[in-house]
Formats: sequence, structure tokens, C-alpha cells
Amino acid sequence: MKRNMKEWMAEYIKAPVKKAMPILSFPGIQIIGHTVEEMVKSGELQAQCMKAIADRFDTGAAFSLMDLSVEAEAFGSPVRYSEDDVPTVHEALIHDEEEADALEVPKVGAGRTGECVKGIERAVELITDRPVLAGIIGPYSLAGRLLDMTEIMILCYEEPDMVEMVLEKATEFLIEYAKAFKAAGANGVAMAEPAAGLLSPNLIDEFSSPYVQKIREAVEDENFMVLYHNCGNVEPLAENMKRINADAYSFGNAIDIETMLKVLPEDRMIIGNIDPAGVIRNGDPEMVRRETLALMERCCKYPNFVIASGCDIPPMSPLENIQAFFDAVEEYYKK
Repeated sequence: MKRNMKEWMAEYIKAPVKKAMPILSFPGIQIIGHTVEEMVKSGELQAQCMKAIADRFDTGAAFSLMDLSVEAEAFGSPVRYSEDDVPTVHEALIHDEEEADALEVPKVGAGRTGECVKGIERAVELITDRPVLAGIIGPYSLAGRLLDMTEIMILCYEEPDMVEMVLEKATEFLIEYAKAFKAAGANGVAMAEPAAGLLSPNLIDEFSSPYVQKIREAVEDENFMVLYHNCGNVEPLAENMKRINADAYSFGNAIDIETMLKVLPEDRMIIGNIDPAGVIRNGDPEMVRRETLALMERCCKYPNFVIASGCDIPPMSPLENIQAFFDAVEEYYKK
């Protein structure tokens, strides 16, 4: 359903009671009775999973899968699948400048990207009461998967031209991928750029943020937002985050999110940052309640704060823990 996302966000920030916005999709496999591997390969199952989550939990937005292997696989990276865990890239695709130069930018539809676009196209038919956000990886995080996440850190110093060559190709693809989601009816994308959280202030300004900006400028408009997600330790990068100038940000539990609320503009939505693994996946309902209420007590004084998970909630997280999160949000606002 088409909607003015800038107006939606402004109204959300003004609202005294805000719906929680966890990055929540994979646990829907427990509701629809399919494995992770089955779902990540089927657009229809992805849409059914998103719909099942939307029917069960009163979220502020419907997020598609945060599967950070999809785009690398489209380039040719080998991926490991699992019945109950998120797919992962398990080895580098590019080993030298010659391979970087020869790397071809795939068409949208390569690998599983076509199924992901079909999933969003179907999801926007099924979910009409809230925005639907597709998921894409960020440019530096994609380049890190193509080059190896440890190797790229070294290459930023020793072979910066090679890194930038891969980044340019990654960005070219991500722009077209985001455009495909836009054409499919998504209200925006959540761009996951966690690897950039490992960079120094100077390096993130050179190897991540300019490419993030290229993608944003190519696709963002009043009807299509880019939510920037980084679950790394970005507290030392607070000013860099501000210069990204995204309309909305999502931060992980590696940081005190209040730091970002103090630095980033008041008209930007800031979502986070309950620990999705340590609390929601491995905790119990009382722990989830306690952590959620504590964070809300501290941060809801900032109108642009929206309670959420700090990252994608793992597939096998107990549904009763997820329900406890929503119950705690309701309990807070009732007070």
C-alpha cells in the first residue's frame, strides 16, 4: 500500500504511544510450519511468514528477512543453509585485484534475489495496515562478504583502490535491487550495514557512508524510506552516523542507544535496541519484560525513540518471549 513515509514518520514521532518496531520475521517459521531453508528460497513463504507475524504481533512496520547472504550469493558467493538458522556466506569470492576487476554485477533476479522481490510483492498484498520494509545489505558489508570480512579491513589500508572497485559494483547492484523492491510496492528498505561499525571514523567516511548515500539518493523519496541499520559498536562513530543523514536509524545492543538519541536530530526515528539473542532468544519472559521496561523508562523521554530489537530476532526465539516484549511495551504505555 502506497503511503507518504515522511508524513508517516513525522506522525509516529509525535504520537505519545508508539507501536514497537522489532526486526521480526524469521520466527514466523514457527507459526507457518516451515524451515528457514525452505523460506529463504521461496518468495511465497517469505510473504506468508511476514503475514503470520503481522497477524500475531501489533508491530509498527512489517520487516522482511534480514538475510545478509542473499546479495553475495547473487554475485556468486557460496552459501551454507540451515533448517533453523539464517544462511551464511562461508568463503571469499574475490582474492586479488584481477578477480575484483573481473567481477560482474548480477542482474536483479540472480540467486534468490528474484524470490525476495516476489516475496515483497506478495507481502504488500497481504499486509495493508502498516508499512512493509524490504531488507538489503549495506555496501561495505556486502563487499566484506565478497572479499572476506577480515581481509577487507587490511585491504582498506593496503589496497584501497581494489576495495573501492568492489564497493562500486556492490553499490550498483544494491541500487537496482532497492529499485526492484520499490517497484514491487515496498514502502522502504532496511539497509543492514553492520560491518561498517568496525571501521574508524575516517575509514567509514571513505568506505561506507559515500556508498550508502549513493543508494539513498537513488531510491529515497517521500513514498520510499531507507532505514539505516548498524548493530556494531557505533558510539565512537556517532558524528559519522549523523552525517549519513538517514530518515530513520536502527542500532544494536552493542551501544547505549541514548548516546545516539542525544546526537542525532530529533526529527529522525531511532529504533532499538533490546538484545535479540541474549534476551529475546535465550532469556525468559520475565527477563524480556524487565529489559524492555528498563530501556523504555530511560529512552521514551525522547519522542523519536521507538522500542525495538537491536537486530534481527533469531528464527527459533521462543514466541512467548516475543509476546512478553509486546506485553511489556503495552504495560509501559498503560502506566
